[in-house]
Amino acid sequence: MNIGQAAKASGVSAKMIRYYEQIKLIAPAHRTESSYRTYTDNEINTLKFIRRARDLGFSVEQMKTLVALWRDKSRSSADVKAIALEHVAELERKAAAIQAMSKTLKHLAQHCHGDDRPECPIIDDIAKAADDDLPSVDARFGVYSL
Repeated sequence: MNIGQAAKASGVSAKMIRYYEQIKLIAPAHRTESSYRTYTDNEINTLKFIRRARDLGFSVEQMKTLVALWRDKSRSSADVKAIALEHVAELERKAAAIQAMSKTLKHLAQHCHGDDRPECPIIDDIAKAADDDLPSVDARFGVYSL
């Protein structure tokens, strides 16, 4: 398969396939005499594996490790589980941060008059954080600006 066909079959864009090759997530593709990349079914399966790992939010470094473990038939499933659980913890940290941002914005929006006046607690909070260069905290409401 050429790169366009590989992209369609794997769900990974041709640009990403080239990038994955550049960062050595996948081996360089075999080239024809006219320098076109060609891909085997095994390489398409690897791209599908990477696509699924990416869809689950794994980092490039984690994907490199997962691909290596996938190829290693003597791997320990404990190694794979550890990577997955580490990733789950990171996703949960990010979800908590997003929840905190949402709570802060809801709080600020509730206190914004939303009228023709220029005073706006949303702008004030953003400007304060920019001036302080630190996250602001409103302990009264358990609200954090990130």
